[in-house]
Amino acid sequence: MPVIGAQRARMHVRKGDLVVVISGKYRGKRGKVLQVFPKTHRVIVEAVNTVKRHRKPTQKSPQGGIVEKELPIHASKVMLVDPDSKKPTRAGTNVLADGNRVRVAKRSGETIDRK
Repeated sequence: MPVIGAQRARMHVRKGDLVVVISGKYRGKRGKVLQVFPKTHRVIVEAVNTVKRHRKPTQKSPQGGIVEKELPIHASKVMLVDPDSKKPTRAGTNVLADGNRVRVAKRSGETIDRK
């Protein structure tokens, strides 16, 4: 989903969130979001969608060899994990008394944002 004009692509997950994959080959796997790509609506999740890449020896890594790395998956395939029940949940927002917005789990009402 590319960004059109001055619109900003909104994501329901952020870097560092604990998510569970809800569809595809890695369904049921849990992991931490390592990187977010809002323009393409994709995320890299720890230990999900891993591939092996053959690296030539370089001055940086003289050994070379086979390296395992994670590739991005579409953000619609992941759901946040509720911090209270440890089950998948949707995210909503609440405004605190001091005016700050925080994300909350729809399942339990628990705040998701780390402070």
